[in-house]
Amino acid sequence: MSGFRSVLRRELRLALAGGSDMLTLVLFFVIVGAIVPFAVGPDRQLLARIAPGIVWIAAFLSMLLGLDRLFRPDREDGTLTLYRLAELPLAAAIAAKVIAHWLTAALPLILASPFLAMILAMDEPTFWRTLASLALGTPALAAFGTFGAAVTAATRRGGLLAPILIAPLSVPVLIFGVGAISPLGGPDQAAAAMLFLAALSLMALALSPFASALAIGWGEE
Repeated sequence: MSGFRSVLRRELRLALAGGSDMLTLVLFFVIVGAIVPFAVGPDRQLLARIAPGIVWIAAFLSMLLGLDRLFRPDREDGTLTLYRLAELPLAAAIAAKVIAHWLTAALPLILASPFLAMILAMDEPTFWRTLASLALGTPALAAFGTFGAAVTAATRRGGLLAPILIAPLSVPVLIFGVGAISPLGGPDQAAAAMLFLAALSLMALALSPFASALAIGWGEE
């Protein structure tokens, strides 16, 4: 566990040292939501109907930023090789990276969501459902993003390929995320969507470290 905590602390320290990256994520998240009212007009009812989709699209696009920095710097400076040779399993080190990625890429978006809620004219129940759905669904996006970055770490233009790889995997998360916020079928549909989001996140978090470790192993051979 000490090795796992060391990797987690290192990843958080590096992310916090480049604080402008987190600020960029948050600004991009808010700006995407702020642009939509200019495109569709000031109709509050229309904004309220499309707000769930806007929030999730903004969160998804924001978390794509910076995927290239998850593994490429470690590969270039030799840290990834040290991880492979360390006593701590590579999958455990990658699990620490997934957690750090969620804390520095997804959590700031969740904290910034009240600003987006005001821009999109959300009512209070919708806002709380938005917070819950983002908290349950963004871990899956973080896990998928880590896997995509691992697969493309050895390629020259991995930052362009990773979003293409993870977009199909993220579609169910977006579908259930929107369904949890805007339950057209009633509260039972919202509860079911929340459960599906939690299940997707648990499955992605369980499998992503092993799949990413396997992809890195292939890339280093």
